[in-house]
This record gives sequence, C-alpha cells and structure tokens, in this order.
Amino acid sequence: MTEQHQHYFTADPDAVSDPRLLTVELPDLTLKLTTDAGVFSPKQLDPGTRVLLENAPAPTADGDLLDVGCGYGPIALTLAKRYPDRRITGVDVNTRALELARANAKAAGVGTITFHLPEEVPADKRFAAIYSNPPIRVGKQALHDLLLHWLARLLPDGIAYLVVQKNLGSDSLAKWLTEQGHATERIANAKGYRVLAAKPRA
Repeated sequence: MTEQHQHYFTADPDAVSDPRLLTVELPDLTLKLTTDAGVFSPKQLDPGTRVLLENAPAPTADGDLLDVGCGYGPIALTLAKRYPDRRITGVDVNTRALELARANAKAAGVGTITFHLPEEVPADKRFAAIYSNPPIRVGKQALHDLLLHWLARLLPDGIAYLVVQKNLGSDSLAKWLTEQGHATERIANAKGYRVLAAKPRA
C-alpha cells in the first residue's frame, strides 16, 4: 500500500510535509490549491473527483451542501464557486487536510465554507445535497458506517452524489445502499468511475 493510502484517512498523518501548489482546471473554473504529503491525491486532482465534479448535477433542494472526505478542499471549493449562495460544510478525519482546506478557502476568498472533523458537525444539521469521493480503501464496514451516518443527514428531498471506481465495487455499493433504504442509481460513467445518486430513506 502506498504512503498516500497509509495516511490520508488517519487523523494525524506522520508523512513528512512536502507542500506543493496544484492547479485544477475544470470546464467552468480554475482552482489553485495547496496540497501536502499525507493527504488524499496530493500530486494531482484525483480522477474520480474530476469525474464527480464534471458530471454531478446542481443541487435541486434548498439548503446547505456537504463534502464528505473533503481532503484539501477541491470538491467544497468547486461547490462554493458554482453555488455562491449556498453554505458548504467539508468534513474529514485528517487534520492536515483540514488545515490545507481552510487555507485554500481563505486564499480563494471564499467565506461560505467551514471545514470540520466529523464529530464537530452539529447532530441536528441537515443538508440539501452531499458530494463525495468517499474513502473506499478505509474498509467495507467503516465505509458503510460512514455512508449511513451522513446519508441520514440529508433533507427529505436531498440527494447524495458519490463517485466510486467500478473495479472497487461501485455497482455492489449501489445495490447495498438500495438494500439499506437509500434508493441509488448510476447517473454517470466515465474513465472507470461511476457517479451514484443516493436518496434519503423514505
């Protein structure tokens, strides 16, 4: 397992700091983000994250947005640029990633995002949409627990958009989510990744 996968979902990564500036080019915007060792995909925008950002639709319900596993902030910052009237929450267990995300939001002049450890999000907080490249490699049980926890935070008319690599179980995950009461469908398929749309439990 690479150093990246050893550390990006740990609370306090011990990888030697190696900050770098990353330019992210999307069809509608450009982001300049500082990354570092010990966080997810520090050398380039993860291909799955790119597929999500290029294919997930705009939120349809009114309310705040959530980025689960925010890393250094590419999803949350893209949402902030696209939907400036929305408040956005980013959550991650990796404290180094959260520090980077906060710095990146400040550098971009974005004041509509807050980044937190998962336990810092108020229990009664609800979201109109979730956008996430979830940490598949954390293990199946931990992944399932994480997804059920945050999908329960959707508003009744909200929706979660998740990107999962096909060969890492996207189709079986969609089936499992549906079995848990979160009706899930594939809405995009690109570069070996699926974008899934999961609804709240009825």
